[in-house]
Amino acid sequence: MTHEHYAGGSPEHRHEHDARDQAHGEGHPHAHGRLGRLQAALPFGHGHRHGAAPVDGVLESSARGIWALKVSLVGLGATAVFQLVIVLISGSVALLTDTIHNVADALTAVPLWIAFALARRPASRRFTYGYGRAEDVAGVVIVAVIAASAALAAYESGRKLLNPEPLDNLGWVMGAALIGFLGNEAVALLRIRVGREIGSAALVADGQHARVDGLTSLAVLLGALGVLAGFPIADPLVGLLITLAILVIVKDTAITMWHRLMDAVEPELLDGLEQAAFAVPGADGVHDVRARWVGHKLHAELHVTVDEDLPTRVSHELAEAVRLALMVAQPRLAAVTVHIDPCGHGERRADGDTGTEEPAA
Repeated sequence: MTHEHYAGGSPEHRHEHDARDQAHGEGHPHAHGRLGRLQAALPFGHGHRHGAAPVDGVLESSARGIWALKVSLVGLGATAVFQLVIVLISGSVALLTDTIHNVADALTAVPLWIAFALARRPASRRFTYGYGRAEDVAGVVIVAVIAASAALAAYESGRKLLNPEPLDNLGWVMGAALIGFLGNEAVALLRIRVGREIGSAALVADGQHARVDGLTSLAVLLGALGVLAGFPIADPLVGLLITLAILVIVKDTAITMWHRLMDAVEPELLDGLEQAAFAVPGADGVHDVRARWVGHKLHAELHVTVDEDLPTRVSHELAEAVRLALMVAQPRLAAVTVHIDPCGHGERRADGDTGTEEPAA
């Protein structure tokens, strides 16, 4: 017996289902004894309902993510424009590579924005899980953009290293580096905070990316200080160091997106789901717990072992109780499939095993 519950469904379907539940519940007396006590312990003693579907939560979280991306796009754009002006004045290659990376970081908001907008669309007969996976596709695009910015930064640094150019207006360069750090850190704080609020790993990773960008902006200061100390090649050398930092970001982001595309989840998350299901009265065992992220929402399925003597209606109510327990334990769940398995003691009785020992002679 399998019960699949999505956090959606049309109002007409829910109304029809509730009407069937009411008709089903009327005229059926409650069981007494052990079964009756189990029914009394369940929150669905007089029929079952699927409960309020958190569809609005999906829409609100996507809208919240779009808002964060809009604000961060404006912030990083303003920072990059200011730095670009200083690059034209000073000719700093370290600042140029940092500016290039900041522009790329700002542009990564665009595919994520599109992904969040798609996630607000309802599931269809073709896209039965909805459009949340677009967020993972956006993550792949982000990895490609960061890799391209690393290649461009390496090219510019190498060119300046082979053909050194004078660096002017060092005070402006150092000021622009500080502005770059402050702008990226502000964006990082916003993206990480909102990403954790809505459960978006892609948005959190992009925020961490912005934070590391801020630290590389501070590295530009080293180049400027090196030039002041009489080492003119310090500027392109710092540019190469920034390139290496970008490559580290590429590696970490690529690993994160690989895990997401391969449906990897934290074992602790599964442990929490398993414990929440086992805590439901009547759940004798929980096994084959699986979950995967679809965008910033979770889909899960599991098997629950119950007393095989339970009526079908009570088994269904128990599955619904498990579903609600999982939704409370993990608010990021969008859909749960609960498969009910009989305990199997009836098979032992059929084989002649009564579960009791013969008295001693």
